[in-house]
Amino acid sequence: MRTTSGELISIDNVISLEESATPPSLYHFNRYKSATITAPPASGKTIGDGIQAMKEIAAAELDDTFSTSLSGASRDFAESSGNTSFAFILALVLIYLVLAAQFESFIDPFIIMFTVPLAICGAFLCLYIFGQTFNIFSQIGMIMLIGLVTKNGILIVEFANQKREDGLGKFEAVSEASRLRLRPILMTSLAMATGSLPLALSLGQSSSSRMPLGIVIVGGVLFSLVLTLFVVPAMFTYLSRKKKHITIQMIEGIPDSQKSLSI
Repeated sequence: MRTTSGELISIDNVISLEESATPPSLYHFNRYKSATITAPPASGKTIGDGIQAMKEIAAAELDDTFSTSLSGASRDFAESSGNTSFAFILALVLIYLVLAAQFESFIDPFIIMFTVPLAICGAFLCLYIFGQTFNIFSQIGMIMLIGLVTKNGILIVEFANQKREDGLGKFEAVSEASRLRLRPILMTSLAMATGSLPLALSLGQSSSSRMPLGIVIVGGVLFSLVLTLFVVPAMFTYLSRKKKHITIQMIEGIPDSQKSLSI
């Protein structure tokens, strides 16, 4: 190149060369420049495991100038997981309110709802034993368990209240209720568990994805069936309120104003 005086000099005296690569196009997501990372889960891993791993990597490697967001199947999974959690809590609240209206008490429904944690523990235990993951199907199964297992507690508590109205004590009433309601509890629980066996055994076409749903129902129902017969009577004996019996003594020959009312 020529200088102002007209002399020719080599161009490498005034410039420096540096090689670099630029993408052929720039992608945007939510009006930000973005890069999309896509990878299938490893064998034995779920989308939830992949999302958790990506969050850990982003927290360790990216600074405050970067942000992450999910898209596609990962975003659908995260949204559905949040919806099922809300549905689970809403189902608990609604069933408690319905039972409170039915029994006209806030204590009896609380006793009955103790069957739900037992079923959830049985569901998680069976998922672990059979090597299944906690996915959208197993979450739906746990929501179903709320309505399926509370009927065991309803049978015991309702009959125990009837026996207490007949004058029996708390322990005697709940023991008699557990003994007399054992047969219907066994029949209904085994019927529900047997009806869910085809799902748990993964029978039929495209049923492997629904296998966790069947395992959750069968495991939760059977686990709560065994423990309900011990936990619900114990909680009823501890939490149930004392019944007040009203007796009116009618004595002939005494004016109405002098007749006594004993409680």
